Amino acid sequence: MLVPVLLGVLALVAGGCVCVVWAERGGPRWVRAVATVTLAASEVLGLSGRSRRRGLNGDSNND
Repeated sequence: MLVPVLLGVLALVAGGCVCVVWAERGGPRWVRAVATVTLAASEVLGLSGRSRRRGLNGDSNND
């Protein structure tokens, strides 16, 4: 039961990534919409990498 759900999520993620790349190259309007949703979801989920770039002690200040 868990495997089909994970495969579905993986398919959605892969499709979203394809749409982001395609939209960067000037794809159709629906591709740009899917890319926007994908990028927004990655920001909400914290997968963009910005929230993970921290020092060893968990501090984000580098001064």
